[in-house]
Amino acid sequence: MDKFRMMFQFLQSNQESFMNGICGIMALASAQMYAAFEISCPCIPEYNYSYGIGLLVIPPIWFFMLGFVLNNNVSMLAEEWKRPMGKRKKDPAILRYMFCSITQRSLIAPAVWVSVTLMDGKSFLCAFSINLDIEQLTNTSLTSGMSETERMKWLAKIPCKDLFHQDDVREAATRYIKCISQACGWLFLLIMTFLAFMIRAIRPCFTQAAFLKTKYWSHYIDIERKLFDDTCKEHAKSFAKVCIHQYFESVSGEMRSFHRHQSSGDDNDDEAEDKRSDEDKLLGIRAQDDMNKVLWNWHTCKPPLALRKDQPDGQENAEANGGPNMLANGHAHDVEKKEWAVYYSKV
Repeated sequence: MDKFRMMFQFLQSNQESFMNGICGIMALASAQMYAAFEISCPCIPEYNYSYGIGLLVIPPIWFFMLGFVLNNNVSMLAEEWKRPMGKRKKDPAILRYMFCSITQRSLIAPAVWVSVTLMDGKSFLCAFSINLDIEQLTNTSLTSGMSETERMKWLAKIPCKDLFHQDDVREAATRYIKCISQACGWLFLLIMTFLAFMIRAIRPCFTQAAFLKTKYWSHYIDIERKLFDDTCKEHAKSFAKVCIHQYFESVSGEMRSFHRHQSSGDDNDDEAEDKRSDEDKLLGIRAQDDMNKVLWNWHTCKPPLALRKDQPDGQENAEANGGPNMLANGHAHDVEKKEWAVYYSKV
């Protein structure tokens, strides 16, 4: 269990490696699913084409959507796109970079599925068997006495081995269509590889400065969100502990005093130290309304990105009166602020 926890923490701290691993697992899963999937062509002229093309198109769409679902950056992208402007500008270049990064990872599994499907050729055989000119594949004219409807029904049975009894005709048709399908598969792989080369190699050469800026600020948004979530969790944990301690102190004070007489001095020192650490983690926010206002301000008016060491006196006085942070009077006056951060972004 400890090893699993360590591995999970490592993956959380290395999100890019984690997402690349997820993409690799999805790619392998798509190939394994196709290998385990049994293609059952209906062998009916009205449904062969729909089944064959649907097998080539619908699973990649599902894998593409699943890649978006499993990517944690989707919610971050939507939050950054929909948040109010506030004091921090929204850069469309960063949103485009994040969307392109998510899309590139999500396209890996669909590309593997399409490649494996085209290389196998069964879906192509099911979809295009009714379009074969069978007289060019064999020397015998088997369809000379058939009507057009009977001919299409006869050709539609080629993918079904148990329904089509002319083995030589079926073998010739299968080889012909699989050859075309594999040629399309290699062409698809060539196009995808060329596009990947263009994206990863050529684009940074022309827009290196803009690329570095968008990459940096996209990482910043991701890290900022993680740190904010971790801080909220720590504050909620400390808030709950202090609230519960105060509740038990007020309700069962006599039992607590009796317990203190029985315990040693070291235990009292450790308990007092833990309580002080919990009080420090509250960061001066000790009321529900204050916390709600802080969370609301973070969503509607994130601080601009420009760091400063010293806090101006005007802002300090304004905060003491419940100004920019909108804290209730009497909750945050006793907190000494040694450093003030103002954020501003020119990206």
